[in-house]
Amino acid sequence: MNITYQVGDATRPASKGNKIIVHVCNDAGGWGKGFVMALSRRWTGPEQRYRAWYRHEEVLAFSLGQVQFVQVENDIWVANLIGQHGMAVRDGVPPVRYEAIRAGLRLVATKAKELGASVHMPRIGCGLAGGRWEDVEHIIHDEIISAGVVVTVYDLPQR
Repeated sequence: MNITYQVGDATRPASKGNKIIVHVCNDAGGWGKGFVMALSRRWTGPEQRYRAWYRHEEVLAFSLGQVQFVQVENDIWVANLIGQHGMAVRDGVPPVRYEAIRAGLRLVATKAKELGASVHMPRIGCGLAGGRWEDVEHIIHDEIISAGVVVTVYDLPQR
């Protein structure tokens, strides 16, 4: 099994059955740039829950590698995965944290198997977080594909 690449909108996953949309969040409480804007235009729940989580209003620890699952439709969950430390490059180091993404994707794979869900995402960790897709792709294979879960990665159409 391999990752399926598709041109389209990751907030509108093109498959039947249960679906989990994964995206990478920062550990600084910031929500306002990148893919989260598309999520917020479609559903209010992921942002509201993330902000409450950051304020420690949820039981789950707010820390790198954790994932908050927010059900937004009957068959769609958004996975707020904390895989970015801060929001800016510091001393030449981008905010992406690969081990946090790995830990979070392991949790996503478990949830996907529990729900019988497929997983959908943009190229997580590679936009504002500054990660390299080759590294993230390898982690996706290790943690999700190897668990037998179907993954689709969406690229926006060229403008």
